[in-house]
Amino acid sequence: MIRGYVAVIAEVAATLEPGTEDVTEREEAFEALIERFEATEDPIRHGMAAVMLSFLAGLFVGESEYEAIKDNLDLERWFRLPKSHERRIHGHRHAGVRLVLEGPTLVHALDAHVAHPGPFTVDDLLPYQTAREPPSQTRARHRRAIMRKARSRKNRPLLLAELERRYRETPEF
Repeated sequence: MIRGYVAVIAEVAATLEPGTEDVTEREEAFEALIERFEATEDPIRHGMAAVMLSFLAGLFVGESEYEAIKDNLDLERWFRLPKSHERRIHGHRHAGVRLVLEGPTLVHALDAHVAHPGPFTVDDLLPYQTAREPPSQTRARHRRAIMRKARSRKNRPLLLAELERRYRETPEF
């Protein structure tokens, strides 16, 4: 019974491997497999299709830009530069939560010298004058501030009073 699924899994894996086909062709083949699995009566293939659908949104993003990253070790190597920079800044083995909280903007800033040959000039930085941090980063920093207050015995009552006040001021629907 399991032997029959080995060939099916090999078909799925072939769509994920970068090779002679480009990203769009592999994505079309992946979607065709999903449709084929959904059309069968086999519950295992239906489950495979559901898992494949859940991965589809982020699986083929970046076209050929990230084709060189093949597994988690390659991803770790790609992300090593900003982490080593953070380690040198504060002298600890762990890179800290700063990369998690400020990652969407910090990684690009720390990695900018790789693509830029020399020191940055005013003209190089001028296009970024009006740049704003992504809303996800703002929310992450806000959540961290709340959680730090919640962990503090001294600040917890103040936080609870503030949250209760905000709750009472919220208009009812």
